[in-house]
Amino acid sequence: MLFRRTAPPTETELVFEAGGRSRPLIVRRMAQARRMRLSVDPRDGGVRLVMPNRASLRAAIKWVESKRDWIEAALDALPNARPIEDGMTIEVAGETLRIELTDTGRIVRRSGDRLIVPRPDELLATRVTRWLRARALERLEAETTRFATLAGVSIGRVSIGDPRARWGSCSANGDIRYSWRLILAPPEVLEATVAHEVAHRLHMDHSREFHAAVQRLLGRDPLPERNWLREHGRHLYWLGREP
Repeated sequence: MLFRRTAPPTETELVFEAGGRSRPLIVRRMAQARRMRLSVDPRDGGVRLVMPNRASLRAAIKWVESKRDWIEAALDALPNARPIEDGMTIEVAGETLRIELTDTGRIVRRSGDRLIVPRPDELLATRVTRWLRARALERLEAETTRFATLAGVSIGRVSIGDPRARWGSCSANGDIRYSWRLILAPPEVLEATVAHEVAHRLHMDHSREFHAAVQRLLGRDPLPERNWLREHGRHLYWLGREP
């Protein structure tokens, strides 16, 4: 297992060989950490080590080396990468679409249950991802407006990104940012996420009143949707990734 430093020591990034490829190991020093903690992020396969401020980096590396079998097993348990390819099927807002390359046309378009993508082949992934992001923004803007009207609140800018840590976030001034990958989830999951973020315009916390507002806006208990994201959400991050 070979290491080399590629980032400042406040958050050290090391590179090591595991699972037949080079992988990053993010080492974060935390004052409140009492012991070293190792984890593999199921959303991107990144290996993360939290260590006390005063701990030795050399000792931490040695400890990580001793956990190699655990790291390999955790990596093996990750969802399979799903590179975007001609002929594959993807779930979009609860519908199954088959991707098809074509020699005609200039724009990506939907035709029934097919997603028609103009060549060249090397632009397939970029064009499909761009199309998915556009559909996600359209849907998320519409749902945000709908729930904001129900809640009687104003909303700032709605935007999308590809964050690792959360599916949505609401700022104090009402700007809401979502993961575009919600378009790959069942529609009910997207709706519950939007209701959650809009409810933050009423309560900027996760109090009992906040959760009551989410349920009132959604018209049902969002627990099934939260459970779906907990159990299946990590798979959404692997669309478009190479093995």
